[in-house]
Amino acid sequence: MTSAPLEGLVLRYGGLYGPGASQEMVTMVRRRRVPIIGAGTGVWSFLHITDAAGATVAAVERGAPGLYNVADDEPAPVAQWLPALAAAAGAKPPLRLPLWLGRLAAGDAAVSMMTQVRGASNAKAKRELSWKPAWPTWRDGFRDWV
Repeated sequence: MTSAPLEGLVLRYGGLYGPGASQEMVTMVRRRRVPIIGAGTGVWSFLHITDAAGATVAAVERGAPGLYNVADDEPAPVAQWLPALAAAAGAKPPLRLPLWLGRLAAGDAAVSMMTQVRGASNAKAKRELSWKPAWPTWRDGFRDWV
């Protein structure tokens, strides 16, 4: 007996933010507990929570099996988005830590997130799901959210 290959639909979301999501991050940023480690070259992708819901509906209604990155249009390095989040939250700019101190304080995983991760392209989700984010950039989304 042969079985059919397994197929599925996978949505890989950017970092979620918005009402009811990530309030803890804003609190930590306001308390200056999220530093920029090293040069802050890790590139993150973000997604407003309402855009996550819209992409999910689009995927269920018209998505072909496969993997879709669901994020806004502007992946950004930590050195850009973290100070912008702090400003939107009315906080002082984030502290900066050298790599060695960041590794001691937060561990290898945090150093990797702050210096090495790479953002995701949403091109396939936009093209194949006929979806586009209502918040195309974290810049506007952060200001509205916080």
